[in-house]
Amino acid sequence: MGMSINTNIAANNSYRNLTNTQNDLSKSLEKLSSGLRINRAADDAAGLAISEGLKSQVGGLTVASRNAQDGISVIQTAEGSLSEVHSILQRIRDLAVQAGNDSNNTTSRQAITTEVTALTTELTRLSDATNFNGTKLLDGSKSSLSFQVGADAAASSQISVDLTGANIKGLAAALTTGSAGAVVAVATPTLVTGATKFSITSGTTTSTVSVTLGSAGTYNTVQDVADALNSDTGFKAGLTASVNSANKLVVTALNGGTVVGGNTAGTHASAGTGFAVSAAGAAGALDFSTASGAAAAITAVDAQITGVSTARAQLGAAQNRFESVIRNLSVSKENLSAAGSRIRDTDMAEEMVKFTRANILSQAGTAMLAQANQTTAGVLQLLR
Repeated sequence: MGMSINTNIAANNSYRNLTNTQNDLSKSLEKLSSGLRINRAADDAAGLAISEGLKSQVGGLTVASRNAQDGISVIQTAEGSLSEVHSILQRIRDLAVQAGNDSNNTTSRQAITTEVTALTTELTRLSDATNFNGTKLLDGSKSSLSFQVGADAAASSQISVDLTGANIKGLAAALTTGSAGAVVAVATPTLVTGATKFSITSGTTTSTVSVTLGSAGTYNTVQDVADALNSDTGFKAGLTASVNSANKLVVTALNGGTVVGGNTAGTHASAGTGFAVSAAGAAGALDFSTASGAAAAITAVDAQITGVSTARAQLGAAQNRFESVIRNLSVSKENLSAAGSRIRDTDMAEEMVKFTRANILSQAGTAMLAQANQTTAGVLQLLR
């Protein structure tokens, strides 16, 4: 090979190798300092796409876990108030049992009514006061609440909590005190005769009870009419009749529902059958003025206690479901994080080996480049 000075092939070769080594060294330093194997798409295009998808899932699962925790907090808020509702209803039931004893005089029964009125008022207040982050839970304004417990938009990523059974405002309205049922004046008992119907409305359900009374002249007093009604099998299965202090017929539903009486369901009795039209009592009211009214109140309160128990059971089941969701999300998040780490994170030990190699090669390349630059210096000997 001839001796030339314009083109130093050895130096060019050493420089090229040194440049490649410096690039490798720079990449190793970047990976070691960031802890990431993939710092840009050029490092691993496919790996970057996969790891970004996993990153989205992990972030979504983290937020979903917090959402599930919020769901538990909402349920605990509602269920805690329902626990007090149960206590109030149990007290109302105790008072109803007490009112069923005829050893109570009018003043005693009025005292019972006063306490029950105060308790039902508290139920109304409690339904308005129970809220989570401004959302009322027990006033019937929300039939259900939806919680996002997954990382995607699929229906399986949402859980709905049913609040229809936790309408305490409606419950309080169904337990108002007063003269329960339909109050019907019997102007002339001897004229009472023929078919008479009573409608019972409890919540959203309305049923009808038909009674066929005796011929005209069969009944001489309002109490005779009440006794005739109470002796009818269909009537006494859902209703009870009594006579109040104003000598008016009071028809009360055993389930505490609203009663409207008359010869056509949904209307009051007409004077043509011996009945005079009169206003109905308070809707779903509790009547403690008589033993029969107290018995009906017990049945009505029992129905409400059962409803609240069912609502609390549903909320408890939902809370257990949320806790299961949180555990599942934690496992999924852990596994997805591990998968993303294997793709994107730097293996520090392996990368340090590469860095050490590149560092040594860089030093050696620099030395060899210096030596290659000196090889053409021999030409000077020929020029002397």
